[in-house]
Amino acid sequence: MLFPVYWMVNVSLTRTEDMRADSPHWFPRNPTFAGYADVLRDQMPALTTSLGIGLGCVALTLAVAAPAAYSLARLRPRSVGAVGFLLLVAQMIPSVVMAIGFYAVYVRLGWLNSVWGLILADSTIAVPFGVMVLTAFMSGIPAELLQAARIDGAGTWRTFVSVVLPLSRNALLTVSLFAFLWAWSDFVFASTLSRNADAIPITLGIYQYIGNHTTEWNSIMATAVVASVPAAVLLVVAQRFVAGGVVAGAVKD
Repeated sequence: MLFPVYWMVNVSLTRTEDMRADSPHWFPRNPTFAGYADVLRDQMPALTTSLGIGLGCVALTLAVAAPAAYSLARLRPRSVGAVGFLLLVAQMIPSVVMAIGFYAVYVRLGWLNSVWGLILADSTIAVPFGVMVLTAFMSGIPAELLQAARIDGAGTWRTFVSVVLPLSRNALLTVSLFAFLWAWSDFVFASTLSRNADAIPITLGIYQYIGNHTTEWNSIMATAVVASVPAAVLLVVAQRFVAGGVVAGAVKD
């Protein structure tokens, strides 16, 4: 599983003339950092754009998923079963199908080639997942805590903000991490909805190095290595929170 990651790093340091060596070089004999120089010269705007899209997707996902999950878990509206079914259906729709629908809508609204359009599109993948994870967690919060808040005079919104959200930290971090990673690694929505934009995400930045007659493999792999660093750091830092958030609500007392 880790071999492609190793090979990505290896190729990012390999000179162009050594790419087609027979047999291949398992280690770069004459390493070059030209690919990383290309990243610093060409791809920093794309990295910044991807960071903005990822953070925007996290903010929008939490703003929608957290209140929705609280409603499904604690307020129990009549349509809770239908909403749960629709969330599962939304998870099964291929992103390429959704991208075609978004393109038709964005053409009419004039939202093509915009960062906000990509944030909205990426959030449609993260929100159903976020609602399901947060609903499972919030269902496991002891009812006595919510009753105590109501006795102290807290309304529904105050209970949600002051009691439920602080207790849901692990689940919120889990949803935030996955929302960011999905937005950071998205290529289908980006290539469909933002192909000709001035500000493109890093996935399209990598694609720019693929030409009709030549492909700059060391630049591609160097960009991929740099783009993998934020995701790897986030996964390492948030690992214990993710583990706690994913299994939250799985066991009821």
